[in-house]
Amino acid sequence: MKMNEVQNVKITNADPSALGLFGLAIVTLVASSQKLGMTKGVSLIIPWAVFLGAFAQLFACINDSKRNNTFGTTAFGGYAFFWFGVAMTWMIQLGVFGEKLAANIDIKQLGFAFIGYLIFSIFMTIGAMETNKVLFIIFVLIDCLFLGLSLSVFDVMKEPAHSLAAYSEILISIVAFYGFAACVLNAHFGRVFLPVGKPFGIFKK
Repeated sequence: MKMNEVQNVKITNADPSALGLFGLAIVTLVASSQKLGMTKGVSLIIPWAVFLGAFAQLFACINDSKRNNTFGTTAFGGYAFFWFGVAMTWMIQLGVFGEKLAANIDIKQLGFAFIGYLIFSIFMTIGAMETNKVLFIIFVLIDCLFLGLSLSVFDVMKEPAHSLAAYSEILISIVAFYGFAACVLNAHFGRVFLPVGKPFGIFKK
């Protein structure tokens, strides 16, 4: 090799989507159990919100950025920070940071955060249409989750809204489990073992 000769080295990174989807599947499974009335309280949801909902998706976000995947980076990063925020919200409500902070709560502020995430998710749903159909279904369900959470917090059709959020969340978990399995097994076997559906081909030909 001649001196000062430039060589390009390509580093191939594994797709981190499987771990991100697994984190989403676990945290929504645990959180939905409380919304559906199968469990009570949020104390033991907090660890899963932090480590699976937040850190697993943050890991996927960082590694998707190394793959120059803007969509994956934004999606996983946005929802990772959502779960960090939710975990801290629950800790404030439980008085972890003191009674004074817990007493100074206006739950409608959380409602505005849910509306913001609903807007975020709608735009990400458009992007998911040109990724695969499993991811699109997950995002549609996330839209329904945030719609239900927003309406519930603002006392608009509270019971139906709560039910919408609860059932959307458990369905997110089910589809995310399938999505993570497809990512792992399709890559592992080098073929389509679990189909995820082709992009819609509406915006991206």
